Parts: sequence; C-alpha cells; structure tokens
Amino acid sequence: MGPVSTFYDEIGGSATIRAIVHRFYEGVAGDEVLRPMYPEEDLGPAEDRFASFLEQYWGGPTTYSERRGHPRLRMRHAPFAVTPTAAEHWLRHFRAALDASDLTPEQDQQFWDYVTHAAQFMVNTMDDLSAR
Repeated sequence: MGPVSTFYDEIGGSATIRAIVHRFYEGVAGDEVLRPMYPEEDLGPAEDRFASFLEQYWGGPTTYSERRGHPRLRMRHAPFAVTPTAAEHWLRHFRAALDASDLTPEQDQQFWDYVTHAAQFMVNTMDDLSAR
C-alpha cells in the first residue's frame, strides 16, 4: 500500500490553502460587516489561524490543534454576532478567493461545499439589526 493522498495534497498543500486564505482576508480587510469581528489591528494572526485550521481540516499538518486545541468553532465565534448577512459577506470573499485559485472544478466544488456549510453553521444571530 502506497501513501494516502489527502485533499490537502491534491490541491497543492499549504501554498494553495495559504494563497486562498490570503485572498479571502484581502476582502475581509475592507468589509464593513466582517472587519469589526476581527479585534486585532493586524489581520495576520487571524489569517494564520484560519490557514492552519484549513490545512488540518483537509489532511495536512496538525499545527492548528497543537497550538490551539480542539477547534470549537462555534464557541470561538460566540462573542461575535454572526448574522446571515455576515455569512453572505464571508462567502462572497471566500468565493472570490476560490475563483482566484487554480483548483479543478471538482476541487473547487468540494472546498465550496465545505465553506458554505461552515458559514451556515456559524450563524448564531438571526436578526441582522441586533448586530448593529
């Protein structure tokens, strides 16, 4: 039996994931809905955490868990009002990041299916007015 290929390996590993996440955060940086959810002055630490999470999720290094423990995504995002509008903005920037990548249509669909599910899962406030 040879080495098992993961989705992480198939798409080009860390370089591909980090390029996608970097492009995503370029969009977040200027987004009036999402930017307030990132209290750090520099988005770099958030970008690194998200890239490490996705690397691990897709079968790459386990750096995320080694540094931060279990992802507990809903708990980590609980302090922020993640509304349906915020999820739409998040997906808009992620779609742009995937469109700028060199994934095959099948890889793009697999990645997109995951992030659309994740965005819906993270919504914790249904009322967009309460987030203002």
